[in-house]
Amino acid sequence: MTLLDFFLWSLLKVVVVTVLLLMGVAYTVLLERKLVGRIQNRWGPHRVGPFGALQTLVDGAKLFFKEDLFPSAVYRPIYLLAPIISFGCALISIAVVPFGEPGIGPKGFDIFEISNINIGLLVILGVTSIGVYGIALAGWSSNNKYSLLGSLRSAAQLISYELALGLSLVGVVLRAGSFNLRVIVEQQAHKGIATWNIFGGFQFVAFFIYITAAFAETNRSPFDLPEAESELTGGYHTEYSSMKFAMFFMAEYANMITVGCVATLLFFGGWTSPFGNLIEPPQNIVVHALVPIFWFALKVFCFLCLYVWVRGTLPRFRYDQLMNFGWRYLMPIAILNIIGTSLWLAYR
Repeated sequence: MTLLDFFLWSLLKVVVVTVLLLMGVAYTVLLERKLVGRIQNRWGPHRVGPFGALQTLVDGAKLFFKEDLFPSAVYRPIYLLAPIISFGCALISIAVVPFGEPGIGPKGFDIFEISNINIGLLVILGVTSIGVYGIALAGWSSNNKYSLLGSLRSAAQLISYELALGLSLVGVVLRAGSFNLRVIVEQQAHKGIATWNIFGGFQFVAFFIYITAAFAETNRSPFDLPEAESELTGGYHTEYSSMKFAMFFMAEYANMITVGCVATLLFFGGWTSPFGNLIEPPQNIVVHALVPIFWFALKVFCFLCLYVWVRGTLPRFRYDQLMNFGWRYLMPIAILNIIGTSLWLAYR
């Protein structure tokens, strides 16, 4: 494969993954509105398009054409940069996520991952951590007391839950011996559900810590204190309107999809079948490529439904409860999980 072919294929992958992620964001919003509506015994969107399927497109057009206001007291450079940081980091983090079997493509070219690097897990953790600075800078640059309080809460959540989230993944890394996401998936691929990390690897405690910390990292209910409308009038994005607000909104849902992808790869075998090698893989190359994509998408979809279910079920934490839960419970349990995994691997 020539350098030009490599460049063109890479550009095509970037475009396709970006478009699919943005479509996923749009229809995750619709999924949430539909499921929360059913939880609350109402229909949800059902007028625009069949079963309300075009509602998110209309909402996007409305935000695009809405008047773009600039409050007079904001610090403009950072005020404009903050949503770009949040949205940009949400898009970048998907670049190292593998979606299917490696080497399926022309001349063995990997078409199901933009970039396969050995420290893929660290890249995702680093990029998503930087994304939180968009929220912190938005609150500070808005020159609004409610926005500032929301950004301070976001910084507190970052410090409190980023440590627990990172420590929860150490057990998975110890089992696989690598930060490469493909290696972690291949280590779980032998016997299906029996060798997934959450079951065969005894990482169910790590999964609970990860998914709880991920809710806090993405500012989702019951950890949505940075934008608590009953206390902060909207929090860090109070002074934002039009597409600047939409970028924060889209970043939150893109991060939800990334969290679901990472949880699928680390704990649920990625694109591998729950039945492992018990079922003969299909011989047709197209089917062989699409079946792993189906399993991967199904698992991510289940995580998105879990996000919505939790939002429609649990009330928001108080600020002191947020701090206590992160430091007094998740952190010690994550450390104990590392110790237990290390002993299990040493004396296995």
